[in-house]
Amino acid sequence: MAGLLAVLHGICAYAFFLFTILYAIGFVGNLVVPKSIDSGAARPLIESLGVNVMLLGLFAVQHSVMARQGFKRWWTRVVPPSIERSTFVLFSSLVLLLLYWQWRPMPALIWTVHDPLIATALDATAWFGWALLFASTFLLSHFELFGLSQVFARLFGRNLPAPQFKTPLLYRLVRHPLYLGFLIAFWATPSMTAGHLLFAVATTGYILIAIQLEERDLVDIFGDQYHSYRQQVAMLIPWSGRKFVDTTEARTSIPERNPPR
Repeated sequence: MAGLLAVLHGICAYAFFLFTILYAIGFVGNLVVPKSIDSGAARPLIESLGVNVMLLGLFAVQHSVMARQGFKRWWTRVVPPSIERSTFVLFSSLVLLLLYWQWRPMPALIWTVHDPLIATALDATAWFGWALLFASTFLLSHFELFGLSQVFARLFGRNLPAPQFKTPLLYRLVRHPLYLGFLIAFWATPSMTAGHLLFAVATTGYILIAIQLEERDLVDIFGDQYHSYRQQVAMLIPWSGRKFVDTTEARTSIPERNPPR
């Protein structure tokens, strides 16, 4: 029964993730969704700026703290290790849904592209960013990254394999193609408002900090293998003066690989 409840928890968390990430596409691109980054009545600038910064900060704190290895060691004393990852995914999704709901539009225009060809190219670039993001998760272990593999392993009494160090395809060009996908999707727009700019700048800053924290964890786990990889492959910009990593080396995201409990 505990294993079945863990699976239901994992499936619900994954469903929240799918809804949240798909909503993010509409939110940032002002597409289809009822509440987007630029929709709604404008409020006083100071109020909007303060609320939006707090929402972005809340996500940054939640996501960074729960992703750290020290927190995971403490947290798995409270929750079964098999649901640690899916609980992280669920909390991250809920915080993002709060951000979408309470975001205050800041409609002042920073730039607008009037040339239809350039505007279309920017829209296509944004879609490329989203596609890069999704592809990056599947080059890793997508279902382990979002907690499903762990709960099904518990249900069937199996142990997930130990973390392995790999560099599949895109990870031979940059160390963080998933984050690169986010950056492309957030910045490529033919119409940049003050609110969108705040979102793009804040998330870029957070991503750069998150990379440093994540890579510290990766070095702790994989040691010289990851240190060598970091020396050979660029962080976000391909071909920025570094060599390709040898295909026998590896890199992986570090979703918790916990034994069933």
